[in-house]
Amino acid sequence: MTTRSPPPSTDHIAPPDGFTPHFRDSPLTDPWKPLWSRIVDRTVILGLWLAVPHTNSRGLAHGGLISALADNAMGLSCALQLPEGAAPLTVSLSVDFIGSGRIGQWLAVTPQVIRAGGTLGFAQCLITADGAPIARGSATFHVARR
Repeated sequence: MTTRSPPPSTDHIAPPDGFTPHFRDSPLTDPWKPLWSRIVDRTVILGLWLAVPHTNSRGLAHGGLISALADNAMGLSCALQLPEGAAPLTVSLSVDFIGSGRIGQWLAVTPQVIRAGGTLGFAQCLITADGAPIARGSATFHVARR
């Protein structure tokens, strides 16, 4: 029986310029750390180095990981554009997979807020692995007022 050694850890690899440790902890994303973020023009770009815990049985970036990070990035980006005390709650989320990410690649989720305010917010995002598009997402958010 042949055994494979696991790929090297990506925990020690610095992120691209401008990324810092993600500012928002979540029980869902905690196991995927280190998770990085960068705020540009009031949008939150998320990124991570793909590693074994992020993959499916084929060693490709798991669709659930991609969907969760897309929802996170779009929701946080909408939140940055809402008045104090308002919070976006996901109403719908759609992700189209157009490629795949592999262990060792930099996965980035870059959102664009279409509209934030009133009672609904809308956003879209592009998910890339080493700069190549692998998915696109869109979401609708209910704007809850506290």
